Amino acid sequence: MNSKKDRQKSGNLVTPGERLAVIEEFIPDLGTYEQDGIIYSKIIGQALIDYSNRRVSVYPVKKEAIAPKSSSTVIGEVGHAQSDNVLVKIRKIGEKKLSGVFTGILHISDVQDRYVSSMDDVAKPGDTIRSKVKSYRNQRYHLSTTEKDLGVVYAFCSKCGGFLEQKDRQMRCSGCGRIERRKAASDYGKEALGRKETELNEG
Repeated sequence: MNSKKDRQKSGNLVTPGERLAVIEEFIPDLGTYEQDGIIYSKIIGQALIDYSNRRVSVYPVKKEAIAPKSSSTVIGEVGHAQSDNVLVKIRKIGEKKLSGVFTGILHISDVQDRYVSSMDDVAKPGDTIRSKVKSYRNQRYHLSTTEKDLGVVYAFCSKCGGFLEQKDRQMRCSGCGRIERRKAASDYGKEALGRKETELNEG
């Protein structure tokens, strides 16, 4: 087991069930539990790694932490993509920024009601996507975009990085003219995300 890979850093925001350390190196303390030799967080809070006493703890944040829950509608950025799923860095619940970055996964079976042959036609790395949390298991939020208002809200050309303008089910790059496909939300291009996206949309 690679203990460096499993270990969190002091001050990191962690969520319930998130891996912190291994018992060969640390003793589980406040806000943690041990299972099969791995120390996990019990709560949402900040990890504290006490190297001198070899203890790991999690302390709740002073104000109420904002984290996704089942049925939450979330906004995130698409990261690593495979043929049958994409990982999403969840950053917001509606208009509220989260207390940290949480990881979600969108599987091809949860994209829409009709058959989807490949996630390449759904979303690509760098896209901004709106989805709904179905569940939390295996330390990840499992997402869905089956509803009409869910899906990609901003997309960028995988060749030149230009903003993709929507036309029917296709997306045309405003820069190089490349045609791509996405599972777009009904209000594609209208989500208020930030200065960078606004400038790209207007440019």
